Amino acid sequence: MYPVLSSLKEPFQYRRPESAAAAAVEGQTAGGKGKRKPRAKNTSQTLKQMWSYLIAYKGRLAAVIVMVMLSSAFSLLGPYLAGTAIDHFLVNRDSGFVVFLIGMAVVYALHSVTMWLQSIWMIAISQKTVYLMRVQLFEHLHRLPIPYFSKRQHGELMSRVTNDIENVSSSLNSSVIQVFSSVLLLIGTVSVMLSLSPLLTLLTFLVVPLMLMGMKWITKQTGRLFKAQQRNLGDLNGYIEETLSGQRIVKAFSQEQTVIAAFKERNERIRLSGFWAQTISGFIPKLMNALNNLSFAIIAGIGAIFVLNDAITVGVIVIFAEYSRQFTRPLNDLANQWNTLLSAVAGAERVFDVLGEEEERKDEGTAGELAEVKGAVVFDHVTFAYEGRTATINDVSFSVSPGETIALVGPTGAGKTTLIQLLCRFYDPSSGSILIDGHDSREVKRENLRSHMAFVMQDPFLFEGTIRDNIRYGKLDASDTEVEQAARLANAHTFIMRLKDGYHAILKPDGSGISQGQKQLLAIARAILANPSILVLDEATSSIDTVTEIKIQEALQRLMQGRTSFVIAHRLNTIQQADQIVVLQDGAIIEKGSHAKLLEQKGFYSSLVNGQMNNGLLVE
Repeated sequence: MYPVLSSLKEPFQYRRPESAAAAAVEGQTAGGKGKRKPRAKNTSQTLKQMWSYLIAYKGRLAAVIVMVMLSSAFSLLGPYLAGTAIDHFLVNRDSGFVVFLIGMAVVYALHSVTMWLQSIWMIAISQKTVYLMRVQLFEHLHRLPIPYFSKRQHGELMSRVTNDIENVSSSLNSSVIQVFSSVLLLIGTVSVMLSLSPLLTLLTFLVVPLMLMGMKWITKQTGRLFKAQQRNLGDLNGYIEETLSGQRIVKAFSQEQTVIAAFKERNERIRLSGFWAQTISGFIPKLMNALNNLSFAIIAGIGAIFVLNDAITVGVIVIFAEYSRQFTRPLNDLANQWNTLLSAVAGAERVFDVLGEEEERKDEGTAGELAEVKGAVVFDHVTFAYEGRTATINDVSFSVSPGETIALVGPTGAGKTTLIQLLCRFYDPSSGSILIDGHDSREVKRENLRSHMAFVMQDPFLFEGTIRDNIRYGKLDASDTEVEQAARLANAHTFIMRLKDGYHAILKPDGSGISQGQKQLLAIARAILANPSILVLDEATSSIDTVTEIKIQEALQRLMQGRTSFVIAHRLNTIQQADQIVVLQDGAIIEKGSHAKLLEQKGFYSSLVNGQMNNGLLVE
């Protein structure tokens, strides 16, 4: 019937974050201690999690509930007054009609006021709730370990922060009130109907089983479809982000039609899930209207017979006719809002899934801070394996004295970058230890440890903003003079001053608009301003033209002076001046020593140098 349903599966098991209510009250975010939190297993559990956020605003929520109760009471009172007016003023010709009309006007006016107040107050609650969720999610993302991001598309994660939370917001604005109001109206309507005529009430209930069966089938299908829609939207966002980021590669290999076709395929999945979700959920009002008309016909026909036999009055029939519609309307609203709520749940589950991810392992309770770092580094029998993999680093040991430069050399996959990540505590060793000035790095708080380090990567990342602010990222409280001095030392001042607005020139996202070499000079200036004790250079001069490389080399020499430096490079002239060269292969050290010493050994390093001396490269 609708092919998309047959391929839909439940792809996630969701984790439940710690109490968000307390976090909301205290203005803090829920955070774990590096432990995995329980996942939400089903819709009801996710609704409980959403409720834990709402209950934090219990005072305002109580006021909303009071307004809902009042509006429901006024809604029930209106039809009853209308039926009473027919019996008293049209049939019996009683006096006081004007006063009665004024009373009815007051009732309907109060109904409108209470509806308006509950709507405004609930919007305020929902916006604060999603604000808290968005802050918690963004903060939690920054507490997740680096491997989490390497396994997921950034665009898909962005979709959770934006689309999924916005979906929750739009649903909370109306769904919570509507569900509660509909329940109250149902209870009140049935109570009044039973008091007026139990028989007519039972006749009205004849359509209820049909309604319930129809809604049960519809909501079962739409629940799966709304989840698929959110999942497909996240996948599309991830693909768009990936494609736009790699636009140069797409054009270089003339793959425009390929990526467009892949986009259309993902877009079609969203269209199908969205089409069927909206189409099937659209059956609800049609079903309700049909059953509502059937109920009205039953009441009108049977009620007319009762009136002719003086069993009830015309006013009661009018009240019942209105209440029969009022009885099916909350059922209709409940069904519609349930579908809306299912859409919100689909988004909330994806948010809670991220919030339930295991955070980066917390610092030990005894972890301290280093006020000053001289730069002595010791790798002591360090072994490391990524989760579920064989060891990437095997029993690596070497030491670096303060101010020394150590070059890490080896083929791709040898473990060079992994050693750097262990040094920065993006990971901790599986066994062995890394000592910083004699202190085990695991006994030093990560933030404090990294504050003594600076990084210059192969692809420097620059934020959207001024050049001055991008350099100042290395030291946020630096003065303008300090920023410019760092730029001069990095050989960046000259090209900056050639720009129209100089240091106030606005860089586009990721620094597009300036050359790769200029980005690298700004990254070096940022590192100089940070004034680190330990410096990490990861392919800092790769993919740079010869003229720019000379400027970068000069800047790097100034930056490295007096600092312990770890250098990963393929260019021979970058590493031959290092105090130590560590040659890695398959995660183990096979040679180490100075450039001259390693050449004398005529081993692996020597063969690499001799084999690639002509093009200035050490390895591929």
